[in-house]
Amino acid sequence: NTKAIYVESIGNPKYNVASIPELAKVAHDNGIPLIVDNTFGMGGYLIRPIELGADIIGKFNWARSGKFPSFTSPSEGYHGMIFSDRFGALAFAVKLRVELLRDIGPALNPFAAFLLIQGLETLSLRAQRHSDNALALAQWLSKHEKVAWVSYLGLENHEYHQRAKQYLRPNAFGGVLSLGVKGDASIASTLVDNLKLASQLANVGDAKTLVIHPATTTHQQLTDDEQLSSGVTHDLIRVSVGIEHINDIIADFEQALRVVP
Repeated sequence: NTKAIYVESIGNPKYNVASIPELAKVAHDNGIPLIVDNTFGMGGYLIRPIELGADIIGKFNWARSGKFPSFTSPSEGYHGMIFSDRFGALAFAVKLRVELLRDIGPALNPFAAFLLIQGLETLSLRAQRHSDNALALAQWLSKHEKVAWVSYLGLENHEYHQRAKQYLRPNAFGGVLSLGVKGDASIASTLVDNLKLASQLANVGDAKTLVIHPATTTHQQLTDDEQLSSGVTHDLIRVSVGIEHINDIIADFEQALRVVP
């Protein structure tokens, strides 16, 4: 009954890198699409799942598996047209546009469209700055006496470092890292509370450096076992590294670490 395989290109919060070509083969051998959440892929700058075998944008043969009758049956709203016959691999994108977006609205407002286009012009510059800053911060944190561990794909000791080198853009490992400070959850919260440049927010990819202590914020409703099963430990602090000058970012963490016991 499986209709699709759904993965993240880079998992959160462990930063496990999906082997997209292998998953694509498994999916295609069983006549189902591979759908990839590329949130941590930096708008395609870091990794492009479609080029590695993912399907949902427009490569999957929707008619082959027989598991998607809405694509292979006549559409009453379009004079009996069969989307998979008429549009082939683009059936999903077309159906999304002419049915779902027709009903809920397909267009950005003009100002949002302007901002999107403007942002795309400098995406590569900002994405590389995020990655460079994250690597520098991870390396600095790894050497600090009050830091128990650092998890970042750019560090050679990361479990998925080699796979990241295989699938990600050369010399870019993303802008998000995690660290644990020595002590209990209250120590981690103290560090976060004492950062001055970084903002306490749950999103990632902002131009500003963002930090969060998931155990007491985004995951606080879960039991200890549920948190651990999702990769959230009590000491984990997630950092979305911004594009500020790296010296300023490091200085902020340095002064905050001086406060914790």
